[in-house]
Amino acid sequence: MKLSVGTDIIEINRIKRLIDKDSKFIQKMYTDKEISYCESKKEQKYQSYAARFAAKEAIYKALSDKITSYTWKDFEIINSNKGKPEVFLHLIIDEIDSIEISISHCKEYAVAYVTAILKES
Repeated sequence: MKLSVGTDIIEINRIKRLIDKDSKFIQKMYTDKEISYCESKKEQKYQSYAARFAAKEAIYKALSDKITSYTWKDFEIINSNKGKPEVFLHLIIDEIDSIEISISHCKEYAVAYVTAILKES
């Protein structure tokens, strides 16, 4: 077993500015399920978008040496019934045994931490 980690932090206002400036940004970055979840948060939607952006960056950092081609929608973050964020990969990486993720946000920042458990090769 080998661990690979990734982390990212982002200013929520940066994501808000990107969303407000570029009407296609959301469609390029997020899946329909992610958009639905974030939009359901009403006034706090930018915090949810930013947290998922940080999560996608953290996933890429953890898996970058295993990925040859991807889009940001290939990394999907959906909350379980209990509210725990989970990673769904829409690409095949045989070396991955599992991925754990933790995301959090406050008024100004969103942060994500990813641990990928890889099979020994």
